[in-house]
Amino acid sequence: MIIHAASDQSLLVTLGESIALETHRRVVKLLRLLEADPLPGLRNLHPAYASLLIQFDPCLTSHAELETAIRGRVEHLDAVALPAPVTVEIPVSYGGAYGPDLEDVAELHGLNAEDVVRIHSEAAYTVYFLGFVPGFAYLGGLPEAIATPRLQTPRKRVEAGSVGIAGNQSGVYPFSTPGGWRLIGKTPLPMFRADRPHMSLVAIGDEVRFRPIGLDEFREIEAAGK
Repeated sequence: MIIHAASDQSLLVTLGESIALETHRRVVKLLRLLEADPLPGLRNLHPAYASLLIQFDPCLTSHAELETAIRGRVEHLDAVALPAPVTVEIPVSYGGAYGPDLEDVAELHGLNAEDVVRIHSEAAYTVYFLGFVPGFAYLGGLPEAIATPRLQTPRKRVEAGSVGIAGNQSGVYPFSTPGGWRLIGKTPLPMFRADRPHMSLVAIGDEVRFRPIGLDEFREIEAAGK
C-alpha cells in the first residue's frame, strides 16, 4: 500500500499496480469501511482500478492524521466480507450502424466479426468503478483475444448506449459524449436514469454479462423504455 498527498485536500491510497480482482476487492473493502464508519472531515471517496482517492476538509483533519487513520483501517481489510456480486445482463445489438468499429477490431486480431461478438459476449465483466460521466462503468475482464487500443482520434460524438472496448476494458456510454473507445455495438437499456433509486444500472462490484440481440428485440426493449 502506498499513501501520498494528491492535493492540499486529498490523499491517494494505492493498493495495487494493475487491473486485478484481488486488488479491486481490497479497494472495495476499504471503500465500504469508510462508508460505514466515516472519518472526521471526510468529504468524498473516489475508487479506481487499484486506488481510492479520499477528499477531506483540511479545517477538520490533516494529511498525517488521515493517513494514520487509513493505515489502521487497512489492517482490518481481511475481516471485511463482501456480498456476492449482482449479475446484470445487458442486451447488445452488435455491428452495423451500432458497432462501426466491429469489423476493424476483427481485422486487427485476424478474426471475423462473429468471433468478436462471441468472445465479447461470453466473458464475465466486473464493474471496477464508475467515472468519466455519471453511470459510465469501467468493466475489467475483456478477453486478451480482442483487447484493442483506443482510437487514435476520438469521435466528437458517441451515442448513448454504445458499447465499446479500449485496451483490456469494456464499457457502455450512458450519455452522448465525445469518446475514443472502439464501438462494437449498442444497448437499448438506459445506463443512467435519475428516477432509479441508485440512478446507475450497475454498481461497483457487479458482474456484467452482454447478450447479443437482433434489431427487432432492440427496438422492443427501446420502446419499453426500461
